[in-house]
Amino acid sequence: MSALRLLPLLALGAAVAVAASGFGTRIALWDYRTAFAILRWGAYAGLAVAALAAIASFVPRARAGNGRRLVLAAAIGVGAAALPLYWLHVARSVPPINDITTDPANPPTFVAILPLRAQAPVPAAYAGEATARAQRDGYPDLEPTVIADAPPAAFARALAAARAMDWTIVATDDAAGRIEATTTTPWFGFTDDIVIRVAADPGGSRVDVRSVSRVGTSDLGANARRIRDYTAALAR
Repeated sequence: MSALRLLPLLALGAAVAVAASGFGTRIALWDYRTAFAILRWGAYAGLAVAALAAIASFVPRARAGNGRRLVLAAAIGVGAAALPLYWLHVARSVPPINDITTDPANPPTFVAILPLRAQAPVPAAYAGEATARAQRDGYPDLEPTVIADAPPAAFARALAAARAMDWTIVATDDAAGRIEATTTTPWFGFTDDIVIRVAADPGGSRVDVRSVSRVGTSDLGANARRIRDYTAALAR
């Protein structure tokens, strides 16, 4: 039964692997594919240790003298798997896309950010009708924002809202009505790009937003949430 004494350490190792998946990506120890693999296997390991601890707790001989150790191993193992499992649930509940905009028919385009995306696996060009259809099905609430201000005032307001989001402003072009910015995701530190377009509208000015990941396939809803947060800030 001495092997049972290792279960808390194995569970802790799984938790460290899950945490390291993001930290290692942030400091460029590995790329996102390796990070996803470490995250996945860390979750598997955590679940396996938790299952072994749960099974052992029902065996009187194994449980004798190891009760607290088994509970600790199960708790750490489940904790290690909790975040990856939550992300898996989110991934299954949102469209598997990573290019989101308030105007799928005529999305804002990048200019200053294009060189920054030169090596990105996800192209800067909009993915097309399949992505637009998936977005309409998954995020039907995303729409342009109409402001009862002339374009110059609306542009200033849009820029102030972008700065309030704590994004890195890459470029502004008030003549073209374009604002470009970047931000990083909390866990892996992935860079996402945002472009805002301000144009004249019969109601004053229309503000469209586009937020795009540089890597991966599904963004777990991050770009849509970012656009919602921005349009809410703009409305305020």
